[in-house]
Amino acid sequence: MSGQVFNIAGYRFIDLHDRDELRDPFMNRCTDLGLKGTILLSPNGINFFLAGSEESVSEFIQYLESDRRFSGIPIKFSRTDYQPFRRMLVKRKNEIISLGDSEIKPSEFTGPYIKPIEFKHLMDAKEDILVLDTRNDYETRIGSFEGSLELGISSFRDFPNAIASIPEEYKSKTVVMYCTGGIRCEKASAVMMNAGFEDVKQLEGGILGYFKECGGSYWDGDCFVFDQRVAVDSDLTETDIQMCFKCREPLSLEEQKSENYVIGEHCPYCAEISKVA
Repeated sequence: MSGQVFNIAGYRFIDLHDRDELRDPFMNRCTDLGLKGTILLSPNGINFFLAGSEESVSEFIQYLESDRRFSGIPIKFSRTDYQPFRRMLVKRKNEIISLGDSEIKPSEFTGPYIKPIEFKHLMDAKEDILVLDTRNDYETRIGSFEGSLELGISSFRDFPNAIASIPEEYKSKTVVMYCTGGIRCEKASAVMMNAGFEDVKQLEGGILGYFKECGGSYWDGDCFVFDQRVAVDSDLTETDIQMCFKCREPLSLEEQKSENYVIGEHCPYCAEISKVA
């Protein structure tokens, strides 16, 4: 994997009663190290995606490990030829991933994990399972696991209502859910179990973790990521997907050839929105 800029991402659901006091030390440390990206701090956890030199990333991880609450956080690594973030931000949020339900606390209750290789074995054996994509519609449009159920949601906050459309008979089936890196499934699995689904598993490490361990088996397309790369393939390499600057929709090569696509102005999806309006 080429590239001189190291990208890292990780999260942990854990009680952070001192969330407000953590902001400045994190900001100062990251600024001193020349890192860019975002750290989200909430009363119930941390979520970060950062990029910089190999040395800076290594020093940040050491800094993270110095607080026992953050020690051993699983971290995803990738490389790029450029800095994918414009600036360094440390934000205080109510939730590190917004669902809108304060009663869902993954640090206390979440679904069991299934390792990528175990999920692949289920797919190899053509087991009768429900593979559920918890991501937003603009993400699922550019790639998903074969045969997965997409809920057509535009925001993760829509997930609790969207699962009501899943037929009742699926409540007794094994459900394997997935998202980009795993964080949404921590909450989504709890929502589904509370709704009566009996056997809910979340793909450990999400799509990106699966790519690292199993490659592109049973994956169709690219994977949307929340930085300037827009999307990566199963080798975790940036693809040709571009994002519309106006409506923020990801655009395939074919869509980029549309007469309705003008860089920096509008795209085919903007045109559709205009028709509806």
